[in-house]
Amino acid sequence: MTPPQRQRRSPGQKPAPASSSDPPAEGGRTPNPERFFVIGGEGGAERADIDLVTLIVARAEPPISATPEQAALLRLCVAPLSVAELSAYLSLPFSMVAVLITDLLAKELVQARAPLVRQKVADRNLLEAVMHGLQKL
Repeated sequence: MTPPQRQRRSPGQKPAPASSSDPPAEGGRTPNPERFFVIGGEGGAERADIDLVTLIVARAEPPISATPEQAALLRLCVAPLSVAELSAYLSLPFSMVAVLITDLLAKELVQARAPLVRQKVADRNLLEAVMHGLQKL
């Protein structure tokens, strides 16, 4: 990383305004990011038992009363998506997505499913077939 370059200025010259990617809000201050408790709403209910690999599927279209984040989550969940994918697509932390999903589960707008798990132990016949195939190579 290269250090910032200093600019010389004459004694009567005013300093140049700092460049910012965000335009200043009214009053010359930069806007504060939206707080997570505003997005999550009332957090009085217990969280649903979900983890990063839980699959979420929408059961209905977003209602008019849904927040923008809830509506976006419902639109994404037309096909099953994991909570980790939803967190990445919405650019929200897992804990925030869990709160949104808990609210939607309470309203019965989404369905949470455990991921499909294959057999924990591989079939012996399959392993032998793979082993024989590799030996023939």
